[in-house]
Amino acid sequence: MTDKASSDARARARNLAKSSIHGVPSWTAESLAAAVLAGKRDALAQAITWVESTLPEHQARNEELLRRTHRSDRATQRLGITGIPGAGKSTLIEQLGMDAIDRGHRVAVLAVDPSSTRTKGSLLGDKTRMQSLSMHPDAFVRPSSASGTLGGVTRATSEAIQLCEAAGFDLILVETVGVGQSEVTVRDMVDIFVLTLIGGAGDDVQGIKRGVVEMCDILLVHKCDGDRVKSSQLTAAAYSQALHLLPMPPSGTPAQVVLASSLTGEGIGTLWDKLLELRDTWTATGWWTRQRAAQRLTAMHRHARQLLVEQHMQSNHGLWEQQEERVTAGTEGPFSAARQWVSNVLPPPSDKNQPS
Repeated sequence: MTDKASSDARARARNLAKSSIHGVPSWTAESLAAAVLAGKRDALAQAITWVESTLPEHQARNEELLRRTHRSDRATQRLGITGIPGAGKSTLIEQLGMDAIDRGHRVAVLAVDPSSTRTKGSLLGDKTRMQSLSMHPDAFVRPSSASGTLGGVTRATSEAIQLCEAAGFDLILVETVGVGQSEVTVRDMVDIFVLTLIGGAGDDVQGIKRGVVEMCDILLVHKCDGDRVKSSQLTAAAYSQALHLLPMPPSGTPAQVVLASSLTGEGIGTLWDKLLELRDTWTATGWWTRQRAAQRLTAMHRHARQLLVEQHMQSNHGLWEQQEERVTAGTEGPFSAARQWVSNVLPPPSDKNQPS
């Protein structure tokens, strides 16, 4: 980014901060949705904050906001990036984001940070690692706390993706927490899933394990530069062999291994070629459309489970507290207490729903 562009970005940030201090808009679902559709960045940030709320009294307004911003006619791409801590995910995302802007895209980054299990707080430091991208007028970087949600994403990541697309961003990059083999939830939210690894970190022995490895579409051995080139090549070779042991994914396209370095730029062009190749192939075969349809159903099921539990816990809080006391005292086991609570708050299935 040039000095002038950097100066302009800082000026815009100062003006936005001043306007926020002078008066925060009193949003309604209708006005906030209109502002998001108009591409207003402050409205997009507020909208994501809205959908991240878990308060029952906010569900109606969030539903209205999401209904008004639902757009299925936009041609967008969603890319999920996960990997072990230290694999250079943020550096890679900034490199990809800046390259995408040069290619004419508008880029939104949803970066999920780990949260403390004690304080529930999070550092949200991804913007500091994506300085050029976060200040670019054609980019939007939103760090969010995982808030105890498993799978490497937040509970509202899929809705945040929808809002970013409604605001006019056509390339959505989702960076997961990055803690290990279980980060597969994001696979049900993105079109292409990239797993980043580094050579010489013991990753080569993980290739035969199921989990995140068998869910990825591209396995990127990152930081392939300097004295890590040899170890990166060995890791790439080990994974290339291990991937042959895994079943063919539903897309019909086996995962591919790519070597790259965001520091030198080597391999980034190859990564872009692979991403575009997957997009074109899956568009031609219909997998791109089928996958998104399946993901929408998965999201509906996920929300139904969450809303059912939260609603019944709210309306039957006294009974829940009684069960908690019994489990704490050791007079009832966790499974038994939970099953008794469910049996009390949910009606038994009627005969007409039973198969004949």
